[in-house]
Amino acid sequence: MIRFNNDYNHGAHPKILEALAATNDNSYGGYGLDEWCERAAQEMQNYLCCPHCAIHFLLGGTQTNYTVIAAALRPYQSVICADSGHIHTHETGAVEHTGHKIETLPHKDGKITAAQIAAQAKLYHTSGIREHITQPRMVYLSFPTEFGTVYSRKELEEISCVCREYDMYLFIDGARMGYGLAADGGDVTLADLARLSDVFYCGGTKCGALFGEAVVITNRQLATDFRSCMKQNGAMLAKGWLLGLQFYTLFHDGLYFDITKQAVSYAMQIRAAFEAKGIPAYINSPTNQQFVILENHVMEKLAQKYIFEYEFKIDDSHSCVRFCTSWSTTQAEVDALIADIQTCFL
Repeated sequence: MIRFNNDYNHGAHPKILEALAATNDNSYGGYGLDEWCERAAQEMQNYLCCPHCAIHFLLGGTQTNYTVIAAALRPYQSVICADSGHIHTHETGAVEHTGHKIETLPHKDGKITAAQIAAQAKLYHTSGIREHITQPRMVYLSFPTEFGTVYSRKELEEISCVCREYDMYLFIDGARMGYGLAADGGDVTLADLARLSDVFYCGGTKCGALFGEAVVITNRQLATDFRSCMKQNGAMLAKGWLLGLQFYTLFHDGLYFDITKQAVSYAMQIRAAFEAKGIPAYINSPTNQQFVILENHVMEKLAQKYIFEYEFKIDDSHSCVRFCTSWSTTQAEVDALIADIQTCFL
């Protein structure tokens, strides 16, 4: 079986495994206070252009999301996000468990707009009973979104402006950041994200690392005592150098960008193969996640050889499914799928 169901079904890029093996006999300081975490942060700074930012290394996406939110908000404050947002749909109420309400807005292609956010914030600021409702204090976005779409620089600038106007933090979930930055036609860079957001992270778990997410805090207020919040939420790894070494390897010489760009190019080949057979996309995604609408009998035929993700029922004879490429996808796997796409619909 060939897996196209997610972007974390292999261990790690060979260069990371080599680096871990090469340093295995060395000893380092604990809890992220080591030379590899420091060197990884320096490598990332080459792309961030934000000398004052703080960079911390955590273990996984859900942990990162609730730790950042718990560190930023007071108990009566809430988070605005798309109703398709990961913190709302896939994290078992982790954010609510920290004591913060999620205020959802209807998405379009996985995204929400500055106008929607402003309208939601205005409801609180013009309310005569503010002490009875939660205060929206953070906006949560995913880059790319749950549907593989990406925000443009202009969209992020508009959202950032609204956040400044209503005194809200902008937090960008970058679990698949590398694939979003590699999106065909995209115009957002890490420097843009550092300039426009208060905090974001570059995902490693889905982008070539064994595990790990690199949190970038550009707002000095949020950076204060963040390590204490990491510790309290179980997000501080004693062997922190294992995270630092991985991110150093990913960002040194641009490996992070090379492997995610390759994954997106494979996804575009798959998209083109479906388009050539007249198979409609559910959504126009320029990243490594491709959502297509298949006849159920075709879906069942492809499932004999490939593992992909069932999303939802379209009608009695059609379903929406996701094919997801990754840093570990090979051209041979893509070629095999394309060949079967060409024959499955005969």
